[in-house]
Amino acid sequence: MSRPVLLIAGGSRGIGAATAKLAGARGYDVVVNYKSNSNAAASVVEVVKKSGGKAVALAGDMAIEADIERVFDATTRELGPINHFVHSSGIIGPYSRLDEADAQMMREVFDLDTLGAMLCLRAAVRRMSTKNGGKGGSVVMLSSMAATIGGAGECVWYAAAKAAVDAMVIGVSREVAKEGMRVNAITPGVIDTDIQPPGRVARVGPQLPMGRPGQADEVAEGILFLLSDAASYINGANLRVSGAR
Repeated sequence: MSRPVLLIAGGSRGIGAATAKLAGARGYDVVVNYKSNSNAAASVVEVVKKSGGKAVALAGDMAIEADIERVFDATTRELGPINHFVHSSGIIGPYSRLDEADAQMMREVFDLDTLGAMLCLRAAVRRMSTKNGGKGGSVVMLSSMAATIGGAGECVWYAAAKAAVDAMVIGVSREVAKEGMRVNAITPGVIDTDIQPPGRVARVGPQLPMGRPGQADEVAEGILFLLSDAASYINGANLRVSGAR
């Protein structure tokens, strides 16, 4: 019996890497997309292989349309048709108030976190939807609690970029609901990964409702649930993994 094929955009670090490792242990073959850190991606691939699955690392900038299409096509060539996709590729930029933020930095955030996310979602639908000749499947897009609380004083642009992800999940899930696809979002709170600025986790962790930040593995569990058949009637939803934040 063939294993399900999972492509993770931004799978070499943080939540994406934790998801890849857990997916390998749960019976998936995994493609780990990365932009530049080939060593980190190779390390994740080795963990998946040790779990008995197939795994490959594919370089590509998920803010660039040609790279997105190439990575999706290469996934099919390497492991077979994609039936699961996780979008975990994102940046925040230096924290500041909006009136102190650099315009070029904000463009880069929106190019990757919003337009890139939408192009990835489009690529997934083109390959997975039964309308387009696919066999269906499940997509999980990473949002952020910033989209709910606004990111004041830190990253209003990032909050806006992730709010757009929330909107596209609702819209696209309704477009493809009768085409064998489920599209959901997961919304992490403060998670202890290297996307956090130095010192922020230690500073804000004790102030959080549970008195600590979340771990990438805790978010990965939610992602794997949404990908799985156990979530077969969950579509267009947004699962918060935020420790009551």
